[in-house]
Amino acid sequence: MTTRIFVLAKNVFQEVIRDRILYIIGFYALILAAAFGILPQFAAATEDKIFLDFGMAAMNAIGLIVTIFVGTGLVNKEIEKRTVLVLIAKPVSRSEIIVGKYLGLSAVLAVLIATMTVIYLLFLQFGKVAHPTASILIAAIFLFLQLSLITAVAITFGVFTASLLATVLTFAVYLMGNITQDLVQLGRLSRNLGIERLTQALFLILPDLSRLDLKNDAVYGLQALPDTTALIINAGYGLLYSVMLLAIAIVIFSQREF
Repeated sequence: MTTRIFVLAKNVFQEVIRDRILYIIGFYALILAAAFGILPQFAAATEDKIFLDFGMAAMNAIGLIVTIFVGTGLVNKEIEKRTVLVLIAKPVSRSEIIVGKYLGLSAVLAVLIATMTVIYLLFLQFGKVAHPTASILIAAIFLFLQLSLITAVAITFGVFTASLLATVLTFAVYLMGNITQDLVQLGRLSRNLGIERLTQALFLILPDLSRLDLKNDAVYGLQALPDTTALIINAGYGLLYSVMLLAIAIVIFSQREF
């Protein structure tokens, strides 16, 4: 089973790379170079902080775009083109298909984020911008965990909805997942029992992506690393949520008739 999953993951990895996804890395380098030249003209006093923030935000945005648009089509594309019939006719289970595609895209994201992080740190070093290297590396690792979770969301929606709808729903989950804690506070402030219950339900159902977002720690928490215990708990939360979503995707995919 491990060999079959590895082959599926390898095929996804090679397919995404062939689709010129790594050209995005060059695009990331270009926008960093542009920001490096333009920011001093508009914010001479705070250009270092703005560049730190911009570099992390651009990395997040690019990774999210790749995750959503590629992830929602991993299984859905096979279903729409009917090539899924070829896959399920082979000695491979449907659960292996889901896991293999998830691991393949996760490998692409790992390469993408690692490369962008190296480029980002090189720009910071070249520009002599004070930066907490350890915090940036930790933030990059947690960005990978966050995007891996969104990959699981995208695959789950892609299993039973059309590509466009899966894309919209995945993006909505990402937006809502970043403000779940704010939703709970909003429900409490509303003093309305119905709204409060609704926001609490959304908090329990939606992934709390803010737990995997350490950009602010990297940009504004110079020389201050997050608590190790909290990091381990939050990383475990992200991994567990991804596993749960994949389990749901496997159940739905297993029940589909083609």
